[in-house]
Amino acid sequence: MSEKTITQEEVEYVSQLVERARIAQKIAERYSQERVDELVMAIAWSTVKKGVARELAQMAYDESKMGNVETKFMKFRNKVPCVLDELKRQKSVGLIEEIPEKGLRKYAKPVGVVGALIPSTQPEMTPVVKAMFGLKARNAVLFSPHPRTRKTTLKVVDYMRAALKERDAPPDLLLCAENPGIPLSQEIMKRCDLVVATGGAGMVRAAYSSGTPAYGVGVGNDVAIVDETADLKDAAQKIFISKNFDYASGCSCENAIVIHESVYEAMVAEMKALGSYMCKAEEKARLKKVMWPEPGKLNLKIITQPASFIAGLAELPIPENCQVIMVEESGSGSAFPFSGEKLSVVIAVYKYSGGIDKAIEILNANQAYQGAGHSCSIHSRNQENIRQVSLKTYTTRVMVRQGTNTGNSGTWTNGMPRTVVLGCGTWGGNIASENIVLKHFYNTTWVSEPLDVPVPSLKEVFGEFMDEE
Repeated sequence: MSEKTITQEEVEYVSQLVERARIAQKIAERYSQERVDELVMAIAWSTVKKGVARELAQMAYDESKMGNVETKFMKFRNKVPCVLDELKRQKSVGLIEEIPEKGLRKYAKPVGVVGALIPSTQPEMTPVVKAMFGLKARNAVLFSPHPRTRKTTLKVVDYMRAALKERDAPPDLLLCAENPGIPLSQEIMKRCDLVVATGGAGMVRAAYSSGTPAYGVGVGNDVAIVDETADLKDAAQKIFISKNFDYASGCSCENAIVIHESVYEAMVAEMKALGSYMCKAEEKARLKKVMWPEPGKLNLKIITQPASFIAGLAELPIPENCQVIMVEESGSGSAFPFSGEKLSVVIAVYKYSGGIDKAIEILNANQAYQGAGHSCSIHSRNQENIRQVSLKTYTTRVMVRQGTNTGNSGTWTNGMPRTVVLGCGTWGGNIASENIVLKHFYNTTWVSEPLDVPVPSLKEVFGEFMDEE
């Protein structure tokens, strides 16, 4: 994070925003579950409507020049309803759970004002989902957009504020800083009651050091394993779609495929058939020079750009329909930069032999370099291989026969909690090793009543250990 200092004018501006949010939040704190659910539905619909979603998708692309408009439009029309569908069935007001056999009741209470940091890669949809979680928990949400895409995030928040006003709710339940920057974002994080940070590693570290409770995300560098039992056509299609989605703007897309030697050639052929190009050795060298003009420093020009653009810079003779660029790799770490996160439609391809432990070794080495704790996938019908990947990798999400980018944040066709914020555990420098969802946006009061049960003896508790006394 920069060492720039905040001006007194900015301090006063943030103070006013937070005060407005607190006044609105105190009103929402008295809302019923029905009222909260109505407002969450309203803000979601205000951005999902076809014309609005198309406008915001175009705006996000025009500002960021990242990804593509059609995919961003699809995010609104698919992800927002997907999250809402799960959210509307959950309780968040008053009594939310009873466990009679333990004499326990749980009550949800708002945290207050949530500071929501928004990345430049997804300035259009991330604010909507964070607003849905925050409002459902009867909080106010103060957004700090990325300077590069502030107009898009401001417009998204404006639509949601209008939806609140139409239903006689305080628009200030959702507020957005108009002229964001690092010092201003830091001030927002200091003054709010909870921070939910999505963005670069520096911003997430700043959130954790702000003095305010925070949920952050880890670096993505997802690895897909394809073993000898995989349905190769299915695996290739899922990886290809996941990798190319919005030109790899999400941290969840696959950055490497680790393929068993017995199906290696066939799997590569399936990827090529879909529109992938495998670089030759000399082409890989040119691509590396374009992607990392300085060691360890990814070229910002190639981030979330189409394959044709990247290929043009590296003078690669890719076919017209190419959408993913593959490079064969054998090592991990800084000496092998293709083993890390590339934020592009470039994917590293590894060949492994023997049992699943070799594939796990490659996966762990890649994520020890970048992406610890985030996600991985395995395309397999071998339940023991799936179990070993689950046990021996340092990841918080293992997608089985699914694309990581399209599956790990929850979809219509799996049971993962639906969100856009992915906690990566202590491996990724995060406090949570799970998807950040509604329960992370409220405080819980536990009420305990005594149980009429016998107290066990020491012998019953310690068993044979008591014989030593």
